[in-house]
Amino acid sequence: MDVDRSGENENRGAPLLSAVRARDAELLKALLWDEDDREVLHEAFSLAVRSSFGDVAQLLLQHGADASRCVPEELPSLREAVDSGSPALVELFLDGIIRECPSKAELLEMADLARHWQETGVEAELRHRTGSRDAVVRTRVEDDEYYDVGEFVLGGTTARDGHGAILTRLEKTLGVHTPFEELMGRALAHAHQRHVAWGSVTILLSGRRDRETWTTAQALRTHRDPFHRLFGAEVMRLTHLFDDSEEDTFAAPALEVFTGWSAEEEDLAVLTEVLVALGEHSDPRAAAALLLHLDHPDARIRQAVAQGLGWWSPPLPSFGDVRTALLRLMVDPDAEVRQAACYSVAEGKDRDPVLTDAMAAALHDANRRVQLAAVYGLALHGDERCVEAARRLGPPRQPDHLYEEGCLGAAWRYGWRRKGL
Repeated sequence: MDVDRSGENENRGAPLLSAVRARDAELLKALLWDEDDREVLHEAFSLAVRSSFGDVAQLLLQHGADASRCVPEELPSLREAVDSGSPALVELFLDGIIRECPSKAELLEMADLARHWQETGVEAELRHRTGSRDAVVRTRVEDDEYYDVGEFVLGGTTARDGHGAILTRLEKTLGVHTPFEELMGRALAHAHQRHVAWGSVTILLSGRRDRETWTTAQALRTHRDPFHRLFGAEVMRLTHLFDDSEEDTFAAPALEVFTGWSAEEEDLAVLTEVLVALGEHSDPRAAAALLLHLDHPDARIRQAVAQGLGWWSPPLPSFGDVRTALLRLMVDPDAEVRQAACYSVAEGKDRDPVLTDAMAAALHDANRRVQLAAVYGLALHGDERCVEAARRLGPPRQPDHLYEEGCLGAAWRYGWRRKGL
């Protein structure tokens, strides 16, 4: 008997395409693990690009979508990508994924266009283009895996405010050395660490690794505006963090600056950044500076302490204090602090049984993410209690599918090794 499969063909890839339209990244990631239909991937990629969902398009490329299979006439031009204000979408053009890399003349033209949007402002430019006097609808959306943008809708036209990041990227491609102050202005125009303009600028400046940039960033430590201080702290932190040379010339200066800074900073966002920076130094002085904030009333500060203490390994003069601090943080009132402390213990080199038992106790935490961190830690510490705990937690759930899969996967692998599989 013949089976009518026309309905299956019509619905082929429907969940994936629905996830693209909804820009549901977590659902999309989960669906992509089981999606092996290349035509569906290409259709989803084309839809993502047409919708200016650059982050979604990049995710689809990572899972096998082929941009060359898309009909060029159905995809936007580079000018349309710049107008969209999505740096993630523009990146697809600059990487030569959608079509051949643009010429220098086109790059210069697009830099002028991005600068126009940035200087005019998205709302003002949309009003000029649409002639609409309606209220602008503004939301914050993800533009890539790490950063956000503001999205503006007016008169049926949508644009994002990532033009400062686009301009920064185009200048880098063109080899333009933009002054520190100008770049900082693009970041501070949004005054939000997760905004893509802020992220693109701090990463670019940290990559210069020159004395002039370092000195200018360090001078911001005494600025009266906390956003300026935050910007300077992040540039210095990333300069040290991303230095992959054999001799990190900024490690010692960074430690000295951040150790003193942590004792005097009052703004919570800036202090958090400074403590995160300290946590990236394996030095007893950094540990001592972190421990001074162990009882801070704000959970963000205690979380930064918990994360930073994970870099330590015995023997250190203050390691007993570090261990005691982590044990306290693993029972902190805040779930994110407890989770961070569990992760630090999990990935640390201190295998004292008291820490292992503390992770086992965290298996009964009221928060599932803390339980998962404890399962992960027990697996890394070779403790068989992780196997039964992973079984009780069950399969990964949405929307934390990837995080859960990573934690539970460590326990599964431990169980397989124990059985000799």
